[in-house]
Amino acid sequence: MHSTPRFLQGVYSFEGKGLDRPFLLDPALAYTVPGGAVTQPVYFRGGNASAELICVFLVRDGQPMRYFPIGAKNHTHVALRVVEDLEAGTGLELHAAAPTGVTATVIIDLGLVEVE
Repeated sequence: MHSTPRFLQGVYSFEGKGLDRPFLLDPALAYTVPGGAVTQPVYFRGGNASAELICVFLVRDGQPMRYFPIGAKNHTHVALRVVEDLEAGTGLELHAAAPTGVTATVIIDLGLVEVE
């Protein structure tokens, strides 16, 4: 068994469309479990530079899997203690939402472990 760490990371600015209207922040924040592997999300770190609450969503095959609300000018670190095996072909994306019209900058660090 061989494991490889994978990361979805970066600093992204966006304009909110409503907390109930999340969208993919950037194509770089998408990952598909490769054939012959199983992947587990192990942690999420996020920072919010805006003066409003935002939310980052871990989306699995188009459906929200985890919600990470981040307070105004705050940060969060979540160790994902309930890990799930994500089979080959599973798509993961990080989406974000903010109140309508709010310009936000979010710092993202999602750690995954890919096992072959």
